[in-house]
Amino acid sequence: MLGQALSTRPDVLPTIYCQELAKLQDQIPPFPTKVAIRSIESQLGRPISQIFADISPEPVASASLGQVYKAHLHSGELVAVKVQRPGISHSLTLDALLFNMIGGQLKRFAKARKDLLVAVNEMVRHMFDEIDYILEAKNAERFATLYGCEASTTVVDENENYVKVPKIYWDLTRKAVLTMEWIDGIKLTNEARLSEACLDRRKLIDQGLYCSLRQLLEVGFFHADPHPGNLVATDSGHLAYFDFGMMGDIPRPYRVGLIQVLVHFVNRDSLGLANDFLSLGFIPEGVDIRAVADALQVSFGDGSRQSRDFEAIMNQLYDVMYDFNFSLPPDYALVIRALGSLEGTAKVLDPNFKVVESAYPFVIGRLLADPNPDMRRILRQLLISNDGSIRWNRLERLIAAISQESASEPTGEAANSKDDSPNTLGWKSFDMRAVVSATEDLLLFVLSQRGSRVRVFLLRDMVKAADAFIQDEVIGHIFDDNPHPDDVQQASGSEEHKMVTRVTNGFRYLARAMKMAPEVWTAMLIRMAMKPEFHQFSVDAVSAFVMHFNSRVPETYFICVSRLLHKLATKSIYSDSVR
Repeated sequence: MLGQALSTRPDVLPTIYCQELAKLQDQIPPFPTKVAIRSIESQLGRPISQIFADISPEPVASASLGQVYKAHLHSGELVAVKVQRPGISHSLTLDALLFNMIGGQLKRFAKARKDLLVAVNEMVRHMFDEIDYILEAKNAERFATLYGCEASTTVVDENENYVKVPKIYWDLTRKAVLTMEWIDGIKLTNEARLSEACLDRRKLIDQGLYCSLRQLLEVGFFHADPHPGNLVATDSGHLAYFDFGMMGDIPRPYRVGLIQVLVHFVNRDSLGLANDFLSLGFIPEGVDIRAVADALQVSFGDGSRQSRDFEAIMNQLYDVMYDFNFSLPPDYALVIRALGSLEGTAKVLDPNFKVVESAYPFVIGRLLADPNPDMRRILRQLLISNDGSIRWNRLERLIAAISQESASEPTGEAANSKDDSPNTLGWKSFDMRAVVSATEDLLLFVLSQRGSRVRVFLLRDMVKAADAFIQDEVIGHIFDDNPHPDDVQQASGSEEHKMVTRVTNGFRYLARAMKMAPEVWTAMLIRMAMKPEFHQFSVDAVSAFVMHFNSRVPETYFICVSRLLHKLATKSIYSDSVR
């Protein structure tokens, strides 16, 4: 059990050892039912016949820590009874002692990091939490309060984002016995049953993703092992969660850090990612950040495969994490496990699912909706480079997402699915008031003293875009009725032309977004127009345009005359040849 847990700690062991430990499988057979019944009677202090009207003769599920029986209460309610494996606490204690005894040899022969024993002790603590069924019951009730239908104060409808959590029977729960509501559901691996029940796989994925992202990025209390055995689909089309022994709790600073990590990873910003790891305390003080950034950049590859699953991403990052002596906090190691389990579960329903890319709309939504200065800073970092230049491609992508364009194009079957719209469950759409508020904050930053460098780059890009537009769209169309294909391809590949395209698309997406809440956008624009800083920037923009085009007038004039003469001469030669 500890070996499997260590397979998720690439900051402690080299990659090859993690990969081998991940192959470990539980080979422990179910323990006899008569032993389970004795344990139930001992824990609850009554004969089994007084507790349950009936109980299944064999366990309906079995694992290394315990097994589950199906039973009826005398009141007729159907329940699941989870019974702890006898002697499991002694086995865990023995495993921990063995690891502590051979820790020195592991560090020497397996080249484990110096904090191997610290990591093992953390895992042992988590495992002892897992076998405390009273703690698990408390976790289940807290989870239900935060994410289940009990958390909803409105009338539940079929499109609402909630998950089902089994009710706990406290009078029949002890440290080694857990009695909870029996929930009939369909295993996510049972394709035939899912089809018979007419359940929408895309909506199931969206529910699981939304719930998991709320856990990891918004609330902080999360289920660390959402694998297919711990999730079923109900006939009503919702997901039901089970097994709340392995849970994590991330403080807000780490949740903000995780959002920043996801943003920098999606945008392949290796230096930003390295600085994230440093600020989160993953990298020891004194490590060369530039070297970490270079190693991360190599792990990204040449950019030709932007769409990769989480397992492939982590496999490439393992060596970097080990080589630079990363030290992951216990709950962050559980985050990696949770994301990996989430993607694995979703892939059962959709083999093309990518958890990092799919999480991007939620991350952007959090950045736009949360007015906290940390979130605003991450949003600025997303759109503005360290030198002050604007990342137009990301700005275009963001505005497209806000206007309900997909942030990443669907592929495969998802592209042809009518249910794969950003609004399948509503959570991928954006609150327009929050968007306008974030836009206003960003504009105020650009107009402030801290945004002086941004304004310089903004004016430069505006002039370049206008110049390219006049050259390509105005002069080019006037004097070249049938442009050569090579010239068109060359022009479309230029940076200036790409900028014009991005600006054009950006304004189109922005207009679409403004139509969704015209009164809110109009009020914000009026407020900005009344700012003295905006007046000054407008004067600077007009001055920049006048100065630039004044200097370009003679050149443009001679180019126009030259093209006109060339066109007239070509027509004259053509007329003579026709005669």
